[in-house]
Amino acid sequence: MAAVAKRLGVAPATLRTWDRRYGLGPSGRTAGSHRRYTPDDVARLLVMRRLTLEGHAPGEAARAAIEASEEELAMVQSDEAAEAGRDGGPASSGGPGNDDREGADGARAADGETAAGAQPEPGSRRGHLRALPGGGEPAPREQGRPRQMHGAAWSGRVSALVDAAIKYSRTACDALLRLGPDDDPSAWWTDLVEPAFDQVAVRTVLAGPGEVPEMVLAAAALASLRNYTEEFEREMVEAGGPPANHPSRMRKIVLVFAAPDELVPLSAHALAASLAAKGTMARIVTGPASVHRSVELVTMVRPAAVVLATTQTRPSLDVVHAVHEAYPDLPLLVGMRADAAAGDVPFGPTVQRIRSFNGLLHEVLAVLR
Repeated sequence: MAAVAKRLGVAPATLRTWDRRYGLGPSGRTAGSHRRYTPDDVARLLVMRRLTLEGHAPGEAARAAIEASEEELAMVQSDEAAEAGRDGGPASSGGPGNDDREGADGARAADGETAAGAQPEPGSRRGHLRALPGGGEPAPREQGRPRQMHGAAWSGRVSALVDAAIKYSRTACDALLRLGPDDDPSAWWTDLVEPAFDQVAVRTVLAGPGEVPEMVLAAAALASLRNYTEEFEREMVEAGGPPANHPSRMRKIVLVFAAPDELVPLSAHALAASLAAKGTMARIVTGPASVHRSVELVTMVRPAAVVLATTQTRPSLDVVHAVHEAYPDLPLLVGMRADAAAGDVPFGPTVQRIRSFNGLLHEVLAVLR
């Protein structure tokens, strides 16, 4: 299990959950009756991993993985081997014991994700998995209010949002970024806000004093997240749920750090709001946080998990190393979509590096469960 978890870039606890709930466990046995993952078992787990990262409900993803034909599983295995070769790692020749990729490189090759913002190539694994049984159906929210907008529904707003930011129209940005009661913050971030920020960041504009397109966009996004979570908490309490400071919710709090020099850590705020929408308490560390102060905060809060969420290419990971050294058994998840600093992430069974926002959200929820 440890070898397969490393190969897929997921926690062993996630594999145990998938085995217990959906039957996606090892089917091979050795002479001593030890269970072992076969190549087909690993291929089905790759299907499960990809579909859950794309937003499909775990139950639907599991059904698609179980119902995948031999030809589809062979394509998944071929794609993984090809991608491992492109990444410079050895292609797997069968069981997980043959995979000697280390840490982040192994997770990256197993995830099979395209670069942020890039479209998958024809014939890529993403294309194959969308053709699997159930792979084309939109995933409902796991709990709470149903998801209404995602994917193409958000994409129509991106261009309008970029134009509004460049025109410094806070009113237009507020309207375009408004999160309604039926919206999903994770889809809002990945399909609308992040693409808009990426486009604004590469635009060269002539601005007047006090005019910064990124700041207009950031202010509107933060206001939308704040309004959404306040409304969500109000509805939860009115429905008879515990308030935010109730001990039952504080016991599984998630502490979210941003990179030390990240001016506006929007991805951290979006992650906290997405966790709130799933009924999970999260708090973001803002303001100056030295290594010593960060460890103090972890000691005081006693979180169930610590997350570093950033969009930077090479963020400082001093806080990650310090927290891991002080609390080696504490689940620590590092969300970085760029690979430049992947080798700097500390290695350990409780440390994960995840490339995508949805993958980070999924893994945090899996750790808490």
